[in-house]
Amino acid sequence: MSQDLHARIGQLNDVLCTVNMLNWDARTQMPPGGAETRGHQVATLMGIARAMILDPAMRDAVEAAGDDPQAQAVRHAIAHHARVPAELLEAKARHATVAGAAWAKARAQGDFAIFRPHLEQVVTLARRTAEALGHEGHPYDPMVQVFEPGETAASLGALFDRLRAGILPILDRARGRPAPRTDFLYRDYDPRLQQRFAAETARALGYDFDRGRLDTAVHPFEVSFTRNDVRITSRWPRRYLPMSIFGTIHEVGHALYEQGVDPAHTRGAFATDMIGLYAVGGTSFGMHESQSRLLENHVGRSAAFWRTHFPRLRDTFPEALSDVTEEAFVAAINRVEPGPIRVEADELTYDLHIMLRVRIEMALMDGSLQVADIPDTWNRAMREDLGVAVEGDAEGCLQDVHWSSGYIGSFPTYTIGNVTAAQLMRHLAEGSPQVVAAAEAGDLAPLRDSLGDAVWRHGRSLGRDGILERLGLTPNDPAAYLAHLEARFGPGA
Repeated sequence: MSQDLHARIGQLNDVLCTVNMLNWDARTQMPPGGAETRGHQVATLMGIARAMILDPAMRDAVEAAGDDPQAQAVRHAIAHHARVPAELLEAKARHATVAGAAWAKARAQGDFAIFRPHLEQVVTLARRTAEALGHEGHPYDPMVQVFEPGETAASLGALFDRLRAGILPILDRARGRPAPRTDFLYRDYDPRLQQRFAAETARALGYDFDRGRLDTAVHPFEVSFTRNDVRITSRWPRRYLPMSIFGTIHEVGHALYEQGVDPAHTRGAFATDMIGLYAVGGTSFGMHESQSRLLENHVGRSAAFWRTHFPRLRDTFPEALSDVTEEAFVAAINRVEPGPIRVEADELTYDLHIMLRVRIEMALMDGSLQVADIPDTWNRAMREDLGVAVEGDAEGCLQDVHWSSGYIGSFPTYTIGNVTAAQLMRHLAEGSPQVVAAAEAGDLAPLRDSLGDAVWRHGRSLGRDGILERLGLTPNDPAAYLAHLEARFGPGA
């Protein structure tokens, strides 16, 4: 690749890392009064990023680079952004920060009406974006493809149908079994001690604090400013211990991916999402979620993990856990207990939460559902799908930050991540059983090495399909995932 193209991509990455920094600050430290001006700041930088991609000098540098893979990525970005007007991109960026502040206020007060006009604007901007990009099928298609290239409303529908048909019978049987004891999960846990335990756990999992930090946010997230500065957040509810533990483990999964990208890709096209305009090394949201869900569920909820870490947890909270055994704790964190909150959902019912959100997003995009009708639609679906009564908007349609950020189309990637995580774990169990055996003995280094080689190091140089096909795996094949759920929650569990 020519020095000119390399320099231009590096400068673009710098701008997008600065956007990430402003967004990190907006969700962790920024005072509420800064939302409007922060929106303008982000919009300005996003406009600059788009202009850099469409600069005739960038086009010349791309042409001079010929068939270089990074040049191909820039060429694809140029075609994408040429279809989306600058004012539309900037309007979305400007509105996201304001909408985020409105969402936080609406959630705190449990009042969807506060957020409603902002979400209406998000949907309007999403529809305009879909029109600008064009589509042959559903207007949802171009939105989901920003986060997961190649997926469509039709492909997601086929995947969800197979999963739903497999999950519901397991759920019916699990509901018929005696529930484990869970009272101790809701005792009084000092948030400062939760954060200390979370940081120790993150370090034990391999998170490099020399290139990262752990902070507090309303909704946990990970963000990177190149592989050398990858930050995570979590939250510390005083009377629900699992949130801080598994929220942190989940974000560590994302962070290990970003910290594990080949250093050669730093500030390059393979550490920059030039379509969505994010500085990110992971190849897609779905592959990213596969790493976080793998660590959260296949590692973090395993009995083997807690053989190593439960003594430390009990030492951190000796009074609250004085009457709790390791076996009782593992049973509690793997209980099947349908509830209203996605990030607190058990592993078996989690994807039903995702399917609800995706149905709503598709209906918003094709106009068959209005924003004003979301709370009633949401609450009715929770009763029908999970038998759960939603008590207020805060634990219903206001629980997720994604829509305020304009991320319509991102929710399917969580389920894609679950499916992919199970495929990767089965692949390791069959081809490298020593890796799984080491993890079960408390040594996660071989697992990190295997994932680093198969997934992390590639950055965006390979797509999700390319990574899986190298391993002999078929994208969106839920067989391994359903087998995992059956083994964990079926009759013999």
